[in-house]
Amino acid sequence: MAGGGFTAASAGARASQYESKMTIYVVITCIIAASGGLMFGYDVGVSGGVTSMDEFLAKFFPSVLKKKQASNSSSVYCDYDSQTLQLFTSSLYLAALISTFFASTVTRRYGRKMTMLIGGLFFDAGVVLNGAAQDLVMLIIGRILLGCGVGFVNQAVPLFLSEIAPAHLRGGLNILFQLNVTIGILVAELVNYGALKVKPWGWRISLSLAGVPGVVLTLGSFLLVETPNSLVERGYVEEAKSVLRRIRGTDNIHAEFEDLVEASNTAKQVKHPFRNLIKRRNLPQLVITCCLQFFQQFTGINAIMFYAPVIFKTLGFGDDASLYSSVITGGVNVLSTLVSVYSVDKIGRKMLLLEACVQMFISQVAIAILLAHGFKDGQTTLPTSSAIPVVVLICVFVSAFAWSWGPLGWLIASEIFPLETRSAGQSVTVCVNMVFTFVIAQAFLSMLCSFEYGIFLFFASWVVIMGLFTIFFIPETKGIPIEEMEMVWRQHWFWKKIVPDDMPGHGATNEKALELKNVKVAPGEVA
Repeated sequence: MAGGGFTAASAGARASQYESKMTIYVVITCIIAASGGLMFGYDVGVSGGVTSMDEFLAKFFPSVLKKKQASNSSSVYCDYDSQTLQLFTSSLYLAALISTFFASTVTRRYGRKMTMLIGGLFFDAGVVLNGAAQDLVMLIIGRILLGCGVGFVNQAVPLFLSEIAPAHLRGGLNILFQLNVTIGILVAELVNYGALKVKPWGWRISLSLAGVPGVVLTLGSFLLVETPNSLVERGYVEEAKSVLRRIRGTDNIHAEFEDLVEASNTAKQVKHPFRNLIKRRNLPQLVITCCLQFFQQFTGINAIMFYAPVIFKTLGFGDDASLYSSVITGGVNVLSTLVSVYSVDKIGRKMLLLEACVQMFISQVAIAILLAHGFKDGQTTLPTSSAIPVVVLICVFVSAFAWSWGPLGWLIASEIFPLETRSAGQSVTVCVNMVFTFVIAQAFLSMLCSFEYGIFLFFASWVVIMGLFTIFFIPETKGIPIEEMEMVWRQHWFWKKIVPDDMPGHGATNEKALELKNVKVAPGEVA
C-alpha cells in the first residue's frame, strides 16, 4: 500500500529516549478538555430535533409547518425545504468559520486553556438567547454566539489533547474529543425525545440544556494546566518543564523537553504562520488537512446527524418513531467511537479510514435502492419492509464514520503540523470543516428535495474518491512523536517529491535547526 512504510522506530534517535507513564493527571485533564466536544455534539443533535417539532415551527417557521401539514405524494422529499430553516442550523457554522481565525491568535498568544475558556463563555451566552428566543432574529443571534464558542473550542481542544498526550496514546486520548461529540449528539436526541412530550415549549428545554456542557467546559477550564508546548512557545520554560514532568510521571524528560525547545525556537523564526502554511515544506499537511475536512462532510454524516428526525419523518415515521430512530443512531455513534478509541493506536489511522470507506459506500448504495423501491407508485410513507432496513443501514453507515473519518479527521490534522504552524493549521482545519459543514447544513434539505433517494448515491460517489485519496496520499502516523512528524514526509512515496531536501527535521541531526536553539539544557538536566 502506497505511503505507509514509516514507523516510530525511524522517527529519530532522540524520540526513542522519550519516557512517559499514563498518569491520572493526563486522564483527568484530557477528559475535562474533551468535554468541549459535548458542546459541539449537543448542538449538532439538538438542531434536527427541534426543527421537527411543530410548536417550534409554528413560532419561527410557520410556512414550513403549513407545507408539512399539506404534504402530498409529490412533496414527500420536500416537506422541510426552506432556506430560512436551514439558516437556523447553518448560521452556527458560518460564525464558527469566522471566529476560528480570532481563536488562532488567542491560542498562540495566550494559550490553549484561555481559548477554551473564551469558547465556553461565548457558548453560554448563545444558549441564554436561544432558550429565551422570542423571534427569529433573537434565535439566529443566539446561534451565531454558539458558533463563536464552537470555533474557539474546536481550535483549542484537539491541539490541547495532542500536545498533552504521550505519543503512544495520542490517538486514543485525542479521540476523547470526538467521543464527547457523539455523546453530546446522543444526549441531545434523548432530550428531544423527552421534550417532544412537553407542549408547547418543549423546544425551549432542548435549546436551554445546551448550557450544561458549556458550563462544564467554562468551569473546567479553570482546572486545566497549559500544555508544555504552549508554555515553551510563550517563553515560560521552567513552568513548561515542571508541567511536562508532572504529566509524564517521570523526571526523565530531557529528550522530550529538548525537542520542545528546539521546535519552539524554530517556530519563533516564523513571523507570519498563515503565510508560512503555503510554503513547500507545509504543503503535505495543508493538502491532507483540507481534504480530510472536505471529505468528512461529503460522506453525508452531518446531513444525517443534523436532520435525522427530519429525515425519518420525511420517510414516513411518526413524531415519536422518528426521534426514537435518531436516538438509536446516536447510540450507535457513541459505541462506534469507542471502537476508534481502542483501536486507533493499535491498527493505525489508515486502515480505519479505508475499512470505513467500503462500509459507508455499501450502506449508502443500499439505502438509495431501498428508498427508490419503497416510494414507488406514489406512496407517501415508507413500508415497514423498507423502513426497518433503512434504519439499520443508516446505523451501519454512522458506525463506520464514527470509528474513522469522524475522529480521525480531527486527530490527523492536529498531529501533523509543526509547532510553528500548528495553531494556524488548526485554524485552517476548523475553517475548512465549518465551510463545508455550513454548505451541507444550508443545502441538504433542498438537495433531498431535488435528488430524492439519489442524495445517498451522491455521497457514496464521494466515498470512493476518499478511499483512493487515503490509499495514495495519507501516510500512517501511529506512534510517531508529534515533534518528529516532519520525518513522515521524507519517507512518503509522493510527498518526498514536494518537500525540500533541507527541511528541518526534529530528532534528526540537523545543524541549522540546532543552531536556532536559544534555551540551553545541559545533558542530563531535569531541574
